[in-house]
Amino acid sequence: MSSPVEPLGTLEVALLHARRLMEREPQSAVEQAREILKVFPDQPNALALLGLSLGRVGQGDAAIEALKRAVHFRPELPDVWRALGDHYSALEMHAAADEAYAQHIRHSTHDPRLMNAALALAENRIPEAETMLREHLRRHPTDVAAIRMLAEVAARIGRINDAETLLARCLELAPGFTAARQNYAMMLHRTNKPAAALREVEALLADEPSNPGLRNLKAAVLNRVGEYEESIALYRAVLDDYPRQPRVWMSLGHALKTAGQNAPSIEAYRRCIELSPQFGEVWWSLANLKTFRFTADDIATMRAQLARTDLKNEDRFHFEFSLGKALEDEADFAASFEHYARGNALRRKLIRYDAEDNAAHVARSKKLFTPAFFAERAGWGAVAADPIFVVGLPRSGSTLIEQILASHSQVEGTQELPDVTMIARAIGKRTSRGEESAYPRALEKFSADEMRAFGEQYLAQTRIQRKTQRPFFIDKMPNNFAHAGLIHLMLPNARIIDARRHPLGCCFSCFKQHFARGQNFTYDLNEIGRYYANYVELMAHFDAVLPGRIHRVFYENMVEDTEAEIRRLLEHCGLPFEDGVLRFHENDRAVRTASSEQVRRPIFREGMEQWRHYQPWLGPLEQALGAVLERYPGTPF
Repeated sequence: MSSPVEPLGTLEVALLHARRLMEREPQSAVEQAREILKVFPDQPNALALLGLSLGRVGQGDAAIEALKRAVHFRPELPDVWRALGDHYSALEMHAAADEAYAQHIRHSTHDPRLMNAALALAENRIPEAETMLREHLRRHPTDVAAIRMLAEVAARIGRINDAETLLARCLELAPGFTAARQNYAMMLHRTNKPAAALREVEALLADEPSNPGLRNLKAAVLNRVGEYEESIALYRAVLDDYPRQPRVWMSLGHALKTAGQNAPSIEAYRRCIELSPQFGEVWWSLANLKTFRFTADDIATMRAQLARTDLKNEDRFHFEFSLGKALEDEADFAASFEHYARGNALRRKLIRYDAEDNAAHVARSKKLFTPAFFAERAGWGAVAADPIFVVGLPRSGSTLIEQILASHSQVEGTQELPDVTMIARAIGKRTSRGEESAYPRALEKFSADEMRAFGEQYLAQTRIQRKTQRPFFIDKMPNNFAHAGLIHLMLPNARIIDARRHPLGCCFSCFKQHFARGQNFTYDLNEIGRYYANYVELMAHFDAVLPGRIHRVFYENMVEDTEAEIRRLLEHCGLPFEDGVLRFHENDRAVRTASSEQVRRPIFREGMEQWRHYQPWLGPLEQALGAVLERYPGTPF
């Protein structure tokens, strides 16, 4: 009878051999690990090697199952937790990834002074973890493990900029801290620093070319900066490893849609639905194509999903919006509105928005931005005239204006860029803690040199979005209307175009649109109406204090007399007329907004009056708009 020592020694030798194979022949390592598991079922180290090796040969789904079994039997395997986090990150399963990375931190921590903090972080006891880590760092300010953990705490509670700063410090002290560098790349992506994020990701991929989380992150960054073909190729490569993962299919669909590949994008969305019919967001992704029409079977499937009692709220409100669109196309407007209203009500409960904050911003802006204020700062800012800002409300015709301008030989279209908002937030931090909201009043504190630096910062940050040598580019972030004063100060030669549409048409179009982020005023008819009225009030103020600075395009006029409006638009931008701008629908450039398919068709009139079908239910909106509705296209201000 064999002694217990012999199989143990045999196991250690076999594991060592498999580990060596994993580095140079991962498929052989897979086979070796499976042989070990035949003799030693559920052996944690063998399961770990199997999972890690499967990941290297592109069998992502099988890798996840093996890694999960490994940590089930032996939780204290930090490399396995990190690998699981990478797989979950590739699949955009963010909560699962966060949990796996937290367990990686916990089990890679050997300093007894940090173990309690690591356990608190892994168990999501964030306040306790933060208190312990800050106390530890007061005594040991260069402890990179603690700094990385505190960065994770900051990220968990939404302080992304703090997390970025902490991770930068961590890497300054320990440049070879790979796990921290991976966290840093993610934070750079989240804080909209794509060029820096891309550098970090590519450096990491040089050492781990098959890392699924890094490949997915690179695809996301490339998509953000307009490198759609490479992004699509990366998503397809990820799907080779995870062919049954619905979220990756949806991400591929998004990238294909943006690149104008409509039929393949629908195929990707349909594949996602096959794998996960309860996944509401992908149904909304189809609805959001605008030119897509659901079948009767689709409508029946969505209704069946909504009837489930176990459906998550996020899936539920996406189905409500999707059915609203489907029934609108069927001309069943009463039922359509009911679904839109339910979807909005569900979404509104999940977000934070206070209409008073927006009204207060308008009041502060009107008080600060006087003719004297601008006269004292004449000539400030960066001299470049490159940007053309298209501002207003979403669903106002701004994408149409962008598409027309981007069809001119001297103008490049980019996308809705967040850089002005980021600069405004940085400026707002200049006042002391006790003051009321700092922005835009903090602009009083800046010098001519500082305002020029802000303009140059904007130009530098947006450089990565420009793919041609055309002298002008478009920033179509609609919310930038709130920062028209800042734009004028830091980029006095940039053009500003205000896209405006009939208040009921624009506001109701916002109401039936589910925005992924950033438009929290759109989920209540009263709040949308107040927001529109505030916007008109602020634009009227800028018309008074900076006459002629902002050029306004009314959507209805663009539809009625397209060529005349285009000529006025080009004249304001200092651009010669070109026939190509009249054939804007032939431009195959990538478009990232909800109107992406609509602007690839000639101008049509149907959408102008679509809101009238819903007028019986728009009373709260009409009341909130008040005189702004009565005076349109004039203003009461």
